Amino acid sequence: MELQRNSHHVYRLMYHFVWIPKYRHKVFSEPYRETLKGIIEKIGYDYDIEVLELEIPEDHLHMVVRGEPSRAPSEIMRVIKSISAREFFRRFPEIKQKYFCGGRLWTQSYFVESIGNANEETIREYVQNQLTELDKSENKSKQLGLF
Repeated sequence: MELQRNSHHVYRLMYHFVWIPKYRHKVFSEPYRETLKGIIEKIGYDYDIEVLELEIPEDHLHMVVRGEPSRAPSEIMRVIKSISAREFFRRFPEIKQKYFCGGRLWTQSYFVESIGNANEETIREYVQNQLTELDKSENKSKQLGLF
């Protein structure tokens, strides 16, 4: 990861975020997954949040972003969660009605870690492989499904 520069700082900041929808509902199948990815990428573009990796399994999200010293991780999360929920529900009101009667897409909590230079590739690869790893773990499970 190269150094970033602005008028007063030289920095190298990256964050790995993980967050879940309210009640951990498994709502992010296709076409919802690709739509939500597009929404979040547009938010990143509009708010100068560089989204490097984004993967959306059915019941949570992983995202790697490059940050600036003037922007706290909590601010990044606030912007992405609030705008993405509003836009997602605008596009899919049936999802809001079926799963989120309280009107909130996301829980208040999230996980964030800073990514050091040594393990950036490991974290990015982990985020990229979320769906394949999930499929592998489900195939290994010997428990029968209900339906």
